[in-house]
Amino acid sequence: MQYIIPIAVLLFSVIVHEVAHGFVAYKCGDDTAKLMGRLTLNPLYHVDLIGTILLPLTLVLAGLPAFGWARPVPINVLKLKNPKKDIIYVSAAGVTANILLAIVSGIIMFIIRNYFANVETMEYIYVILQYMVVINVVLFVFNMIPLPPLDGSRIVYYLLPRELAQKYAKIERYGFWIIVLLLITGVLWDIIRPIVNFLVKLIS
Repeated sequence: MQYIIPIAVLLFSVIVHEVAHGFVAYKCGDDTAKLMGRLTLNPLYHVDLIGTILLPLTLVLAGLPAFGWARPVPINVLKLKNPKKDIIYVSAAGVTANILLAIVSGIIMFIIRNYFANVETMEYIYVILQYMVVINVVLFVFNMIPLPPLDGSRIVYYLLPRELAQKYAKIERYGFWIIVLLLITGVLWDIIRPIVNFLVKLIS
């Protein structure tokens, strides 16, 4: 059970993250994700073997925070009503969904602590909410790192002048491997841990 809960919470959280991207894109004129059936919370449409299953399981077994990703929702920038502006909203949608999930979970934790502290069944729910806060904060902070192909880099790219943005985009071919290297060496967690701990304490 100690492994099932964090992995289940992570699965739900990364799916919400991707659906948020697709939903905002749809509202901005891009129906690609909707036509491909990706605007759903059904895990079968979002599972990535490495990011959703193997990596989270390995991290949990190693005693590290559950972390991973779902299969990216397809976005067609050309279909957006205002590509330059809308892509920033689309890129920010996933991390916004994660931090909102963390905040809502923190509020419910507060209510349980103050009004349902003696209700036995609430203990199980409280544990799930704790995982919701931690995992969604980790996803929020991680995805805001301005390293392609993470969401933070998409936002930075579209805010930069065109010439500088094109140079910045060239990093993407190495981005995935840089992230893997940072994960393996533990450097990534050392970088984001102070921010994660601060936000978890603030929200919890």
